[in-house]
Amino acid sequence: LTVLGKAHEFFRICDLEGKGFITRQDMQRLHPELPLSLEELEKVFVTLDADGNGSLTLKEFTTGFSEFGKHVSCIELYSYSILSTSQSEGETACPLKCEDTMSDDEDEEFQFSNLMDRLGAKKVLDDESDVKQLWLQLRKDEPHLLSNFEEFLVRIFSQLQEADNEKNELECALKKKIAAYDEEIQHLYEEMEQQIKKEKEQFLLKDTERFQSYSQELECKLLSKEQELEQLVQKQKRLEQQCTELLSGKEETKVENTKLKLTNRELLRDLERTSHELSLAQEQLQVLQEEASRLHEEKEM
Repeated sequence: LTVLGKAHEFFRICDLEGKGFITRQDMQRLHPELPLSLEELEKVFVTLDADGNGSLTLKEFTTGFSEFGKHVSCIELYSYSILSTSQSEGETACPLKCEDTMSDDEDEEFQFSNLMDRLGAKKVLDDESDVKQLWLQLRKDEPHLLSNFEEFLVRIFSQLQEADNEKNELECALKKKIAAYDEEIQHLYEEMEQQIKKEKEQFLLKDTERFQSYSQELECKLLSKEQELEQLVQKQKRLEQQCTELLSGKEETKVENTKLKLTNRELLRDLERTSHELSLAQEQLQVLQEEASRLHEEKEM
């Protein structure tokens, strides 16, 4: 039941997304933390995948767990599950203490401390309580498996140390890559700034040329408008002069009209007088004609 519970725990660790099943990728993702190669993990997955659909449900995983033990011992899986549970949930298991063996606690503590020192566990583990609990249980219940467990711990911690060294190397390489990337980004940024500056200068130059051309064009139009305005002013002056002349001519014409009216009146008076004199002369002529006619008659007589 304990191993079955740890199988459930291992399944939960593999299924981080909570999909309800695990795939090859989910299991291979734990490769750096398991003492198994990718080929062995593939064999384990194929063994557990009874229906061959490429995924393992919880039922398939727990049902085929006996086959899983062919490739990795239950002690390894058990230890891994305890360590993973301790690191993920922060649970701390209290070491088992029997009242009957209280006198041996100091000796066990000394031996366990020596074992951890030899393994360099303090550099790898933050909390040794889970490993200590398992070590005490094996020492008490199954001492014949204690040596195997210690060999397993030696192998596990050596692999963890190698993984830590590899992690440090990867971190150094990553820092170098980051530095190179930052340098490249800085170089690209400087090139981009230069390109932007160059394009800005070209744009300003084109804009200046366009502005100068537009300014010259406006100056030409302004000069043309000024000439037209000057011509209009001169034309207006001529029109004003003509208007002044016309006004003066109108005054003269008015004076002449007045004179003509006076002359006309005088002529009318002269005409009337002449007409009257003509009428008188006609009457006198008629009188003279009558008298001449009478004289002629008298002469004939």
